[in-house]
Amino acid sequence: MKTKRDFPSLKNDLILRAVKGEEVERIPVWVMRQAGRYLPEYLEVRKQNDFFKICRTPELACKVTLQPIDRFAGLLDASIIFCDILVIPQAMGLEVQMVEGKGPHFPHPIRVVEDLKRLKDTVDVDKELSYVYEAITLTRIKLDGRCPLFGFVGAPWTLFAYMIEGGGSKTLSKAKTWLYTYPKESHRLLQKTTDVIVDFILGQIRAGAQMIQVFDSWGGELTPKMFRTFSVPYLTQIASRVKAAMVEEGLQVPLFIFAKGAHASLDILSSIGYDVVSLDCTIDPKQARIDTKWRVTLQGNADPNLLYAPADVIKKEVREMLNAFGANNYIANLGHGMMPGHSPDALKVFLEAIRDHSSSMGNKRKFEESK
Repeated sequence: MKTKRDFPSLKNDLILRAVKGEEVERIPVWVMRQAGRYLPEYLEVRKQNDFFKICRTPELACKVTLQPIDRFAGLLDASIIFCDILVIPQAMGLEVQMVEGKGPHFPHPIRVVEDLKRLKDTVDVDKELSYVYEAITLTRIKLDGRCPLFGFVGAPWTLFAYMIEGGGSKTLSKAKTWLYTYPKESHRLLQKTTDVIVDFILGQIRAGAQMIQVFDSWGGELTPKMFRTFSVPYLTQIASRVKAAMVEEGLQVPLFIFAKGAHASLDILSSIGYDVVSLDCTIDPKQARIDTKWRVTLQGNADPNLLYAPADVIKKEVREMLNAFGANNYIANLGHGMMPGHSPDALKVFLEAIRDHSSSMGNKRKFEESK
């Protein structure tokens, strides 16, 4: 697949400048899962279409991706393609269903070593996941430069856990048992998944993604030692291999890492090749700056439950969050994704509070510099 370069000019590059540590006139903001289940317009699309049908239909994925950009016009500084991290296990040969009220479900998960034989020996990512690339290209065109577009993937450990657990889990006992009992086979599956992830990321970039976020949603479920053993080496591979390929192809796209709950590894996460480290809501911003030593831009980290609070509480918490992070090397976001019960109006309050307060922070800085 050739890189497509005939996209509309970017009118808002705020988040890309923040990634580089450049001075910005206000703090950029977007939110995880901003396209989807809390929006009435998404629910209307969902009534007529299976979840994975939306993912696999570029026109529908594009439509849903643009819904928050249209609704919150001028308030979001990035868009993220509507898709799911579990399209990779699907491409590798496993069936994944999205069950109403339950979430992702693998009818035939990997439970014993012998089950690894059910995975494809090789995965032609460009063929199996071409619908994601088509959705990205179409969305870049339809965005008309209003803001940059994220592509994303699940991290190897998180996908590994889903493939073995067969869905969500409170303990991840089956997946963790694999790590302890079958370390060699676990590394083999993690490497196989990593190879697919690298190809998939590069395909998204060639299709037009301007940023990539890697979601290690279950990173914090591992002990620090297990995280260093079974997650960090593969996260490091992803960053180094993708960046090496981008250099060869003349591409430059920032990489974001979100390892939810992996507090003990912030120092490591900020030193393995990612440009941005995204934080969950249980991490203190000032401590995160200390742990990451200002090596990367930080992203986050409001508690998603804040959006259930009254407007004045949302505004107060936003002020405290922005002041704690500061105006430089920072992207505002939630500490995890939007929830089904969230009100779009509450998100609007959150976004406006960030815009208004961060703009005043920028104006104050300019005033102080001019004195």
